Amino acid sequence: MSNVPGVILAGGLATRMGGGDKGLKVVAGKRLLDHVIARLAPQCGPLAINANGDPARFAEFGLPVLADSLPDYPGPLAGVLAGLDWAAGLGAEAIVTVAADTPFFPADLVARLQAAAGPSGLALAASPDETGKLWQHPTFGLWPVALRDDLRAALEGGLRKIVLWTERHGAGIAEFSADPFDPFFNINTPEDIAEAERIVGAA
Repeated sequence: MSNVPGVILAGGLATRMGGGDKGLKVVAGKRLLDHVIARLAPQCGPLAINANGDPARFAEFGLPVLADSLPDYPGPLAGVLAGLDWAAGLGAEAIVTVAADTPFFPADLVARLQAAAGPSGLALAASPDETGKLWQHPTFGLWPVALRDDLRAALEGGLRKIVLWTERHGAGIAEFSADPFDPFFNINTPEDIAEAERIVGAA
């Protein structure tokens, strides 16, 4: 276990699920956030949830709820920035982020990201698709607090694509196997919930 703080990115609007918070959707009898917290908590230090709107809907999880500091929902990087600002207040040097709609991410995610960190301390997870092409998963990353002012300036300048910023800072890549399924499978539709329940049943 690492003491790096973990931030669960739950800011998505779940439009393909009919709206609402994807993290509160139920898979195999538990909410997605329950699955994510259970998988992340053993790997890192204090946890927080990045989400906008009324934080009371997450109250029973007992975690800090971090709203974006920038207006108009500029995307996951704004959640990363909110997490970095929170971690700076804790005196931490970095955070790890995971997505609230991805319940099967690797149990060694944090250790592998730390091992893969580039010179700036930045790392992203990646896994291959069925053709073998490697895809980065930019909501699963190790983010150094030292880069938060650079990130804030980039977002205020209009940057939205995570990989453009991470490549600029030489992010390392932690590659994970997609066998027997992609651990970064994320839930966007009711059909994805059915597939997630099949994966839980096969585990």
